[in-house]
Amino acid sequence: MSDITLAQPLPESARAPAAALYWQAFSGKLGRALGPEDRALAFLSRVINPAHAIAAMGPEGALLGVAGFKDAKGAFVGGTFGDLAAIYGIFGAIWRAALLSLLERAPEAGVLGMDGICVDGAARGRGVGTLLLQAILAEAGRGGYHTVRLDVIDSNPRARALYERMGFEAVAEERLGPLAPLFGFRSATRMHHALAGQGA
Repeated sequence: MSDITLAQPLPESARAPAAALYWQAFSGKLGRALGPEDRALAFLSRVINPAHAIAAMGPEGALLGVAGFKDAKGAFVGGTFGDLAAIYGIFGAIWRAALLSLLERAPEAGVLGMDGICVDGAARGRGVGTLLLQAILAEAGRGGYHTVRLDVIDSNPRARALYERMGFEAVAEERLGPLAPLFGFRSATRMHHALAGQGA
């Protein structure tokens, strides 16, 4: 991993590649809400908040992966109704906002939320995901948070295995029931990583 460097905030030159990586990782979950792909990429590029992201960069400046986080000040991928309307039009924004609200999780006091982690397919197996998770945990420690939270869907066991290796523990499961076909997964597991030395 000596040829991988971390950058925070996300470099502006990596905004579009970060949007593409995010869509690659989460289109199965967000496809109904943000598709088609061209509009999804336009929306994500528009709303990405570089200050809420940590990027893993290759030796020639290529984006290998990105991890986003969410706190009371904002999120890696946020946006407003106006942003949705600018890309999808008013009608498209109305139903997409309603759909996305079902996935929204408000920040909790003392908890830093993960807002997506994605690694380029060509860079997998090089420890990029581990490096980014370590960086998120360090960011949480610097910010005085006692816990890092993430949600992992049931159709992504590989990601859950990584989180468990990094010390995350399952604390709750939420089932979508009849909404499952809209998002392409049946349930999501909430996982927490308690930070040593930080009081709850």
